[in-house]
Amino acid sequence: MDNFINLIKLSVGSETYEDILAWQSSKRAQTKDGLPRHVTRMWPKREAEILNGGSIYWVIKGVLTCRQRILRLDEVIGSDGIRRCAIVSDPDLIRVQTALKRPFQGWRYLKPADTPPDLPKGRSAEDPLPTELNRALAEIGVL
Repeated sequence: MDNFINLIKLSVGSETYEDILAWQSSKRAQTKDGLPRHVTRMWPKREAEILNGGSIYWVIKGVLTCRQRILRLDEVIGSDGIRRCAIVSDPDLIRVQTALKRPFQGWRYLKPADTPPDLPKGRSAEDPLPTELNRALAEIGVL
């Protein structure tokens, strides 16, 4: 039995894998120690499981595309005084076998058994399934 959990998140504003890389290289998207972070309003209740080997899986334009290992969760207090969670991740963005995902708000937990496999290093993409087949498989829960 796996003792970690992943997160899945829409990458709003990104059109491509390279867009995420570009955003995360900006100072605004980094911690003081230069690691990429994503600030969110909610603090994950399953923090211990996330920090036990979990990753954040990024959905770009309705397609699950890549992941990053989560290193820590930092507290961020906004100018409005509200406590937020910065999901701090490894700078390595790992491409995964793509899968269609319906839109959702915020982030969701993603069980290890439901995650797509990583692509081999150096491979930027897999030959995609035809869109209609991919969509049909996603609708019945296969992908």
